[in-house]
Amino acid sequence: MGKSLLTLFVFCLLTANPARARKAETGFLDRSINVRGIEYKYQVYVPPDWSSRKKWPIILFLHGSGERGDDGLLQTAVGLPVAVRKDRNRVPAVIVIPQCRKQFWWRDAPMDEVAIQTLEAAQKEFHGDLQRTYLTGLSMGGYGTWHLAAKFPGRFAAIVPICGGVVRPKELDNKEPAPDGSYEEVAKKIGSGTPVWIFHGDQDDSVPVSESRKMAAAMKELGGEVHYTEYPGVGHNSWDTAYAEPELLTWMLAKSTAGSGKKRK
Repeated sequence: MGKSLLTLFVFCLLTANPARARKAETGFLDRSINVRGIEYKYQVYVPPDWSSRKKWPIILFLHGSGERGDDGLLQTAVGLPVAVRKDRNRVPAVIVIPQCRKQFWWRDAPMDEVAIQTLEAAQKEFHGDLQRTYLTGLSMGGYGTWHLAAKFPGRFAAIVPICGGVVRPKELDNKEPAPDGSYEEVAKKIGSGTPVWIFHGDQDDSVPVSESRKMAAAMKELGGEVHYTEYPGVGHNSWDTAYAEPELLTWMLAKSTAGSGKKRK
């Protein structure tokens, strides 16, 4: 082997391994964050073709009450993460999947802080686009979706609450006021500039369908873009059908806060 060829061969060997080492991790990745001195595990889904060369749409997904815990994994077994595993090509976005601790709801402190701080951490690490940031959740996570959208108006380019609401069933039974206010108050906090697509089954025996109907009416009263899909004969699990809707993710990812006149808070 000539000297020049030997030199070229050695150069290729030296540069091949660093190139492989620079290849980004994709798929479902373990992450953790410290909030108020407590460590919370969460997951981030990174698309197979992720690259740091561009900004990526980023979705914050909030699970339901059955996935609460501290293992940092159970929350990926329901809803949007399941839809991703069935067809990864449908979701060309980074998905942030925090986990709510037992005995808490997403609208309780510090769990709402945990959700937002995991989102912010993933935005920095995976080049999340601040103008194409989305929020969705199911059941307890649907309640959390309304809560965070009202607490951080203008932050999300679109929201998708599934079988959620504002007044929890226990509060309805006891005629307790919702912590975030009435349906109209929550809608006004969110504002007409945030597109929303609401899903619910009309036979839901866990969260009354009236919760979504009232929020849909309150949001429509503001004059914004509101879609409401109610599934006849469907019980509490309306999320499998909702996340399988062919147009949902296309609709969501087409939204942007650019030019909306609202500043991210």
